[in-house]
Parts: sequence; C-alpha cells; structure tokens
Amino acid sequence: MDCAVPFCHMGCPLGNVIPDFNHQVYLGNWQAALDVLLSTNNFPEFTGRICPAPCEASCVLSINADPVTIEYIEKEISDRGFEQGWIKPMPPATRSGKKVAVVGSGPAGLATAQQLNRAGHQVTVLERANHIGGLLMLGIPDFKLEKSVVTRRVQLMQEEGIEFRTGVHVGVNHPAEQLLQEYDAICLAGGSTQARDLNVPGRELDGVHLAMEYLPQQNRELIGETVPDRISADGKRVVILGGGDTGADCLGTAHRQGAEIVRQFELLSEPPTERNDDNPWPLWPMVLRTSGAHEEGGIRDYNILTKSFGGDGGQVKTINAVRVDWSKDEDGRFQMSEVPNSEFSVDADLVLLAMGFLHPEHDGMLEQLGVELDGRGNVQVDANKMTSVPGVFAGGDMVRGQSLVVWAIAEGRDVARGVDAYLTGSSRLPRTEAAT
Repeated sequence: MDCAVPFCHMGCPLGNVIPDFNHQVYLGNWQAALDVLLSTNNFPEFTGRICPAPCEASCVLSINADPVTIEYIEKEISDRGFEQGWIKPMPPATRSGKKVAVVGSGPAGLATAQQLNRAGHQVTVLERANHIGGLLMLGIPDFKLEKSVVTRRVQLMQEEGIEFRTGVHVGVNHPAEQLLQEYDAICLAGGSTQARDLNVPGRELDGVHLAMEYLPQQNRELIGETVPDRISADGKRVVILGGGDTGADCLGTAHRQGAEIVRQFELLSEPPTERNDDNPWPLWPMVLRTSGAHEEGGIRDYNILTKSFGGDGGQVKTINAVRVDWSKDEDGRFQMSEVPNSEFSVDADLVLLAMGFLHPEHDGMLEQLGVELDGRGNVQVDANKMTSVPGVFAGGDMVRGQSLVVWAIAEGRDVARGVDAYLTGSSRLPRTEAAT
C-alpha cells in the first residue's frame, strides 16, 4: 500500500487497521484479512453494507482520485468468513459469575453484549420490540440490509451464551429499579429515539406520519407479521420532509409500495458536488450524496420551509411551503430568511417526517433510574461510560445523539470495557480511542 500515512485510521471511529487487511486481501490471505478486521470490528457484515464509509473520505487517494472501496472490501471479507466457516461462536473459556443487562439490541447494544460475554460475564439483552436488532432489524429497509444478515449474527451470539429477551420494555412493563436488583451492572443502549416533529397547522391530519411510524411497518410485514392499520404509499402522492438517510429510506420504500409520485424536501440548501475550500481532505466531505433510492426516481428539492398542511375530511391533501435563503451573519453563522412571494402548495396524500432525532426518550427508564442528562438531553457519562448512577453505563446514540452504525459499534466496545473494569477492577478488553 503506497499510502504512506494511512489517514483512513482517522476517519474510522473503530480504528480499523485498514491497510493491513487490504494487504492481506492483495496477497490472497482472506482468513488473515478477517482476523485483522475482527480485531477491531465486531460486525463487519453490517458496516460493509450500511456504513457511509468515513474511512474512504479520509483515504489518501481521495485527495485527487477515487478512494479505495474499503466498505465493499469489508463486506467481501466478512461474507467469505461466514461462507468458509471462519466466523463461528466464540464462547468464553470461563465465567466471572457477574450478570450484566444490556437494554437495547441495536449495534451499540450488540457490540456491548458480545464484548462483555467474551470477557466472561453472563449477559442478557433486553429489547422492547419483538425482534432483536434495533434499527438494523426494524428501521433500515431490506433493500439496504437483508434481515437474514442480522438474524445470522444474533443466532451466533446466542450460541456464544448471550441471552436475548424480546418484548421487555424497561420502564414500562419491567420496572427499571428491578434491574438494579437483578444485575451487577446495567448498560443502556436504547438509541436516540425521540424524533424531531413539526409543529405546524394541520400536523394532526391523517396521513402525516413520523418516518419511524412508517418504516418499521414495512419491515414487520416483510418478516411475516400482520400489520394492522398499515401506512402504505400505494397509489399516493408522497412528500418526504428531510433529506438525510432516513428520508432516502422512506423514498425507496414508497417506490416499492407503488407511490404515484414522491417528492423529498430539504430545509437546507443543496450541497455542492465537490468539496468547498473550507472543507478540505481528509475531513468528511460536505457534498451532495445520491443513494440507490434516489437513482430509482423521485423529485428532490431544497431550501423549502413547510408552513402548514391542508386537508379534506381529516385527511391530508396538500403541503403549503415557502422558499428560503441562507446567509452568514457577521459571526459566520448561517441565518434563514423567507424569500418574498415564494409561497407554493403541493398535493400530498402521505407526508413522512424524516427530520432526525433529538435525544433518547426521557419518560420511563431514564426517569426511573434518575440518570443525569447533558445539555442536549442525552445521557451524561464519565470517561468510563458510567452514568451518574453507580453501576449503570450508557453508550451509542443514547449518549452521542443520532449517529452512524460504525460509531454505535465503537461506543458499544468502549462501554463494555468500562463495565468490565467496574466489575473486575481492570479490563483486557481493547479501548476504542475514537469513542472516548
């Protein structure tokens, strides 16, 4: 690898040893490449499919050319690992006698559970839904992540000795205080699930839904569940508010359900196609991104502020909006202003709000445990990922806020190290520097 200093390390929250596994692939040593990859990444089959690959943005080649396709190399390495039987259960040789509860089964919770199990602790993962995997299972559409990939990993973890319990909503049907009595440590990995809503006239109309009311229904139906009062885009004029990954997931799902037309509106301006001077390599490029869902169709539009929804008989029929401009003030901060006489309306039978997430849900578990929150409403933790309540740890989006799958895994690994040290006095589990 003629990359000299491998800046991809800086871009990867997990600190994946990318040049090393790339070199092993070059030599044809696929099992050796897998060993290198698994030394830092618990679930390369996930990151190889749905990670936005910040490592590639930091690749030395990205200075003036296309980067190494690191994400797809990870996918190929992990897929070969499963096909060849190299990825197999790794139960611990001995048990510590300590019991740990992990609340939440998304990538952060799964990484925490796997690391703690390997350290010899008895781990139970509690999930409020009926399926293990969090957003991997119920939030991300099948066309981006096949659910067999998730269930394959969960089955492997069960064979390693991890217990999974579904339908356990801590703070609702299982008192949070009870966990303190049942376990030696608790890890909170419930994610950032409080969606950003839109408080405008007409929000109460039928047909206006949060994205996470819509996407899980499609996944549940594909799993084989019967979904009552299903939200469908079939034959409808759909408007998606939000231009991020969740909006793109809604776009692809609406296409597959047979929408008549799909529009995706974004409040911010359209990003440039190439880096601006104030966004140099190896920083994450703030440029226009086109996903596979966008290539399938739909209309993308920018600088749009929704003012209200119009309806007929309680059903949404129109979205009323205005164009906006963005400019910097004397302190360099962007300020929004409405463009005069730019008001317009668009027909809509289904509106999906995909505007991101604010913080974890405060009612229930967090309130009952009494953990302190930071200024953004996320769970506050110390350097070892412990909350203000002794023995209660937290990580992932619940601490960072809405983020990436690769960050969730990194956080989970670091939470596990903190818990292991708390239970035993020290830990041999690796520290993920990016997550500290």
